[in-house]
Amino acid sequence: MKRSLSLFVIVTFVAINTVLSQNKTMKETPYAAIDSYPKVFTAATMVARTIDGLGYRYYWGTKGLTDEDLIFRPSEDASNVIETLDHLHGLTEAILNCISGKPNIRPRDEKEFSYEDLRHQSLMNLMEASDLLKANPDMDMSTKKIIFKRGDKESVFEFWHLLNGQLSDAIYHTGQIVSFRRTNENPVNPKMNVFMGKNRD
Repeated sequence: MKRSLSLFVIVTFVAINTVLSQNKTMKETPYAAIDSYPKVFTAATMVARTIDGLGYRYYWGTKGLTDEDLIFRPSEDASNVIETLDHLHGLTEAILNCISGKPNIRPRDEKEFSYEDLRHQSLMNLMEASDLLKANPDMDMSTKKIIFKRGDKESVFEFWHLLNGQLSDAIYHTGQIVSFRRTNENPVNPKMNVFMGKNRD
């Protein structure tokens, strides 16, 4: 009887902690909506707002993906959704690294993340990059470089490449996921409103 009770307590404790952990992640995951405008128009705040637009699209484009969605690929030679999410995670890391002045280390550390972790960490990267820009609206964007470091070798690119490179690429791949899940009969929330940056009531 005591053994059964102990087992019940352990299982209950694990279950409660799992729920609390999931709820914490849900509460902390940003970009369910874009809350407010930057107060001033500068190069930094314009980039921040573009990142926020990506964040909102990514949040709803990747919310509620099923196991079937994650392995969906439109053709044999195309990446599936979970592979695309991993690529997107790398793009958000590069965006944050550029804004925060850190190099992108190559080869990239290939950690295995769950769908939930990939989604959460990618959104947190975008929020951190945007917050840095909004906290420093007069930031000189010409000083921001994309740096790739492989061993002792370092390659440096102007900030312009982030705009037509990683940032545009992330918007592109987020759209792919939206298309893939629609094809797989699990479309995004129809109340999503990218123009307003928040869902319709």
